[in-house]
Amino acid sequence: MTGMLTAPRHVLSAAPASRRAVVSGVVAGPLFLAAGLAQGFARDGFDFTRNAISQLALGEAGWIQTASFVLTGTLLIAGATALRRTLRGGPGGTWGPALVGVFAVSFWIAGAFPADAGAGFPAGAPEEAVMSGHGAVHMFGGMVGYLALCAAFVVLARPLAARGLRGWAVASRVVPVVVLAGFTASAASVLAFTAGAGLGLLWLSAVTARLADR
Repeated sequence: MTGMLTAPRHVLSAAPASRRAVVSGVVAGPLFLAAGLAQGFARDGFDFTRNAISQLALGEAGWIQTASFVLTGTLLIAGATALRRTLRGGPGGTWGPALVGVFAVSFWIAGAFPADAGAGFPAGAPEEAVMSGHGAVHMFGGMVGYLALCAAFVVLARPLAARGLRGWAVASRVVPVVVLAGFTASAASVLAFTAGAGLGLLWLSAVTARLADR
């Protein structure tokens, strides 16, 4: 009798935790971008046409962006866990969440290894950035993370199609091309890089919400 009375409590307690994980994955990208935009407009010398959001981790107020990296990585890990539960036993159920997990870890790496100063930010920094060890790790971690995210979108197109969401499945295969195009154009325009990175974050939020809703 005791076992019968306690079992439902476990079932009820599991549902809110799963929902929190979904919400974490959905808000991660928009929250990161909102924090970056707010700081970019508030910090002296920062120019979105010349500086990357990662550089906000430099200077006296840099701890805010570092905290944003760490928090976003944590939220994305929760989102990857939610995807794993949602897709378990189905198409993309293994590699989709795993690749999102790699993307999440890249934010922790970005927080631990800051980008290099350059393009006049922080104030007094030279125009030309000099690649340092921590800057190289930052760049490599971000590259691996976004490649993993693009691969995750392709993998997640399968469960989207399996659920009859054909338009979403097609878009999930097109978005990686746009993200990578933005990164390729970053040599000519930092805004292209920021737009590509932002699109990847927002599309991950949308896909996480859509798959969890089914």
